[in-house]
Amino acid sequence: MDQLASHAVDLKMMMRCIELSRSAAKLGEFPFAALICENEDIIVEATNRVAREADVTRHAELVAISEAQKLLGRKDLRTCTLYSNVEPCAMCSFPIRETRIHKVVYAIGSPMMGGHSKFSVLKDLEMSKVMPEVFGDAPEVISGLLQREAERVWWTWNPLIWSVIRYRGCFGPHKHKHKHK
Repeated sequence: MDQLASHAVDLKMMMRCIELSRSAAKLGEFPFAALICENEDIIVEATNRVAREADVTRHAELVAISEAQKLLGRKDLRTCTLYSNVEPCAMCSFPIRETRIHKVVYAIGSPMMGGHSKFSVLKDLEMSKVMPEVFGDAPEVISGLLQREAERVWWTWNPLIWSVIRYRGCFGPHKHKHKHK
């Protein structure tokens, strides 16, 4: 797939992810959502299940990874891209590396908790060199895609909570809106 077609797919999938985040809020969750796709095919759509299942490990990305592995019948997701409306946290980033997901695309950065911008799990090159049996190469990362649209969902869901999150620096603007490797 050429770069222009790949960008068009990324935009389409991120728009779907942002729409899905709206539905999470309607289910009593924070508006987090994730998709796992192979090219233009959506394998899994997931929202947070933290509140509904009373389990802090049920982040949208982890739910999506688990369901994708079951549906595809394999641990290895190297042919897949993960889309998330918010930067995956460190907890979610380790399974991304372990399943070898080749690309991660997210809208809103998380300078406080992000597995890419704060803790560098998604860009750490040493992990795959020291433990190649466990961790795949660092995925391609595209940050800030449709950030304003994703932020609008959060603001619409709860302007006060969104303002506090922004004020405390939990989520914030990206300084780099380009590919990282």
